[in-house]
Amino acid sequence: MESRIERLCVERGLKMTGQRRVVARVLSEAGDHPDVEELYRRASALDQHISIATVYRTVRLFEEKGILERRDFGGGRARYEPTEDGPHYHLIDVATGKVIEFQDAEHEALMRAIAARLGFDLVSLRLELFGRRREQDVADQTSRSRPDGQATRQTRQRGTSE
Repeated sequence: MESRIERLCVERGLKMTGQRRVVARVLSEAGDHPDVEELYRRASALDQHISIATVYRTVRLFEEKGILERRDFGGGRARYEPTEDGPHYHLIDVATGKVIEFQDAEHEALMRAIAARLGFDLVSLRLELFGRRREQDVADQTSRSRPDGQATRQTRQRGTSE
């Protein structure tokens, strides 16, 4: 079955080699924003003959053709995501590097209004928020993720006093 990225490649006139198909498939299946090293790790699990140089070249080609978007979320490595239809934004957890995608119609309307007030039509919009999870939220998440399903004593006590 052809992935979304493979279809975009074909539509844009790219010759699809076996290794490009592997990279396209890995990118299409990615639920995160992998860097090239992570793409290589995943691709080489599917095709042991693929080289990191091939992954770099393929990513660069996909980016040039508008199939991928390069993101800099800090940490010194570019990360990639498929070019999407419609706006979405990113919240980056600075402690873990996890990227959370979200949409916000109010924010988009506000940015369009600001551009219009300044005499512009908005053609593109990018928002990247960098944050650290609140300590209480980390404790709550930790208690929910214990393998035995039990909340920690501190969380149970807090929960009963609320």
